[in-house]
Amino acid sequence: MFPERTPATVEAAYALARDQYAKLGVNTEEALECLAKVQIALHCWQGDDVRGLETTEGPVTGGGILATGAHPGAARTGDELRRDAAKAMALIPGKLRFNLHAIYAETGTAKVGRDELKPEHFATWIDWAKRQGCALDFNPSYFAHPLASSGFTLSSADDQVRQFWIRHGIACRRIAEAMGRAQGSPCVLNHWIPDGAKDSPIDRWAPRRRLAAAYDAILAEPISPAHCLDCVEGKLFGIGSEDFVVGSHEFYLAYLGSRPGKARLCLDMGHYHPTETIHDKISALLTFQEELLLHVSRGVRWDSDHVVLLSDDLLALAREVVRGDALGRIHLALDFFDASINRIGAWVIGARATQKALLAALLEPSAHLRTLELQGQGAAKLAVLEELKTLPLGAVWDSHCQRADVPVGPAWINAMQDYEAAVLLPRAAGCPGGCGGACG
Repeated sequence: MFPERTPATVEAAYALARDQYAKLGVNTEEALECLAKVQIALHCWQGDDVRGLETTEGPVTGGGILATGAHPGAARTGDELRRDAAKAMALIPGKLRFNLHAIYAETGTAKVGRDELKPEHFATWIDWAKRQGCALDFNPSYFAHPLASSGFTLSSADDQVRQFWIRHGIACRRIAEAMGRAQGSPCVLNHWIPDGAKDSPIDRWAPRRRLAAAYDAILAEPISPAHCLDCVEGKLFGIGSEDFVVGSHEFYLAYLGSRPGKARLCLDMGHYHPTETIHDKISALLTFQEELLLHVSRGVRWDSDHVVLLSDDLLALAREVVRGDALGRIHLALDFFDASINRIGAWVIGARATQKALLAALLEPSAHLRTLELQGQGAAKLAVLEELKTLPLGAVWDSHCQRADVPVGPAWINAMQDYEAAVLLPRAAGCPGGCGGACG
């Protein structure tokens, strides 16, 4: 068992940390108050390895999507996935959202085409989110389907294929609008397509013209941003699109610039060159755009969607957002899938790491550092940044967890392991589901 920290111990450590940060001009109470308001979207596809809930004869994976590993206990039904997500949420402090893909529609025994999906196919999710006290975000699923087998969807040269996916995008916008209305806050709808070629296409021009026209058709219907916020996500390369990606970062940047107000840009931390980080892009883009969607991920050698850790890249991203006073202009969403470890643990590790990075940024004396920089005091600025690295961030984080009534320190691991023993392992052994293994 991992040790628990008593409230008195947490409070005493926090008091010492508060005083240390105060000597640098940092108000830890203000930082904690700000962090408590930040919303992070957990992604449903971590809980079941991107399998989805479709009643279909088509493929259930593919199109640049691949979760590797075989850890026991993946969710098999919507009820199991919701139960697992609720368990993860109980171990994460702060405000959370839940991010769904279209392939998680629940249509009973009926086979409903993705271009025919309607809000009622997500009614159970909407009701669950209300009870859970979290808002929903949404994504069209332009992958893992017979009509995506060519590697092209919205940019396909086949008019029937392209029109199917356009209808899917339109249907998803209406679903997102319904979610936004039901929850009283905007549903962030992110469009990502796997379209591209494995090797050296002759014509890179026509697919991009078709993609632009397809998005024009999808986004033609005016929907209030109070209900649905459309985003588009570029990529450097993917499985099966190593040489050419139709929807590149440059394509979407130019598309949005030529169609102001139509959508927002999504930046995924793993969708660029292996040595390229996205934190420098934040100030460049928000100089001209109102909002950004940020997908928090971790690539290892390539866009491999590893579980997010408290890395230098994540810290740099958080600091850039906070230094620019841009927390109110970004939407944060986790985007990784690892089937080799406990899936609930993956959710919790990634969400807590993201929140810790934001807290580290909020505990930085940005105004003072900016003044030192303007005064040419480079050594002093660098020295302060170095001193911050050894200040007791952990004590402030523990206070955040205690105030949110979630396990403090490594104690959450006990709850994860207990849940695995009671629910996930019996599920993997063939328990029908929903009973937590009691049937066995």
